[in-house]
Amino acid sequence: MSPARSWPAWWDWDLELTSHLLKRMVDRGFNEVALRAMLDAATEFREDLVEDRWVIEVRHRKRSWEVIVEPDVELKLLVVITAYPADEV
Repeated sequence: MSPARSWPAWWDWDLELTSHLLKRMVDRGFNEVALRAMLDAATEFREDLVEDRWVIEVRHRKRSWEVIVEPDVELKLLVVITAYPADEV
């Protein structure tokens, strides 16, 4: 991430994993530990096409991946919607 840009406040919230994500984890061959490692080393974020969602740019297995998150402001949780290799979009 560029030094001039800071992460949003929701970046430090606890994670909630959706059932959709859990299925994709099996399909795409990664687990919660790998997901957390990806997010710990995230390099950038941007708004998603879906309102109130964000794309987090990460690396996994020497490939670029994207993790889609949606902050839940009321519960102060960062809901992880899905994750996928960026070249499979």
